[in-house]
Amino acid sequence: MTTELNDNELARYSRQILLPEIDYSGQLKLAQSHALIIGLGGLGSPVAMYLASAGVGQLTLVDFDEVDESNLQRQVIHTESRLGLNKAESAAQSLRQLNHNTQLNVITHQLDAAELAQQIDQADIVLDCSDNFDTRFALNQACFKAHKPLVSGAAIRWEGQLTTYDFRDRQSPCYECLYKRGTSTDQTCSQNGVVAPLVGMVGSMQALEAIKALVGLPTLMGKLMLIDGLSMSIRQFNLNKDPGCQHCGD
Repeated sequence: MTTELNDNELARYSRQILLPEIDYSGQLKLAQSHALIIGLGGLGSPVAMYLASAGVGQLTLVDFDEVDESNLQRQVIHTESRLGLNKAESAAQSLRQLNHNTQLNVITHQLDAAELAQQIDQADIVLDCSDNFDTRFALNQACFKAHKPLVSGAAIRWEGQLTTYDFRDRQSPCYECLYKRGTSTDQTCSQNGVVAPLVGMVGSMQALEAIKALVGLPTLMGKLMLIDGLSMSIRQFNLNKDPGCQHCGD
């Protein structure tokens, strides 16, 4: 594990180190941190790029899908030359060019429950950049059990949402406090469309939440952020822990 930042790292991350909320100790904490990113599509692209560029020491990239022509409109970590390549592999190629200091672990198959629990146990934070409820419920359950923070984002059409479930804190709500199993249906970009920069907005905010959680700054825990890209409005609502939640309730 990194015990100190070298001269090159001090120069590279100097603009963050200048921030009193991060400083040298926070930047060192990022260098020692491991983030698990589930999905390297529209949300996972800016998440992975900003976490790598910000100096997070280790990223595990998980995606079993391949780069398709229709992805290039918004999944900016991929390129035309990588059509047909696994998305996690494609993302790793971009990240290696972005920051050689970041250790990359690439997983190109869908994780079963045991594998997911193992990967979450090894990570300091998890970022849900998936596009389906089954994955989101599974991540919520596994992160809750492991007491790991989960940064959750979603984007469709012109709307996005964002929150952090920080299961290091017993007062944190969980994903099932917001969405109950069986009450919602998946809405995909392929069926409903999405404007390209919106996923960049949400994914960048997910990366920012992850950095704050890793260095010990307040996050959106207990808040739900809703983004309307058409009207350019951002609203926050309280998201309280549901005492009757079948998953995390008392």
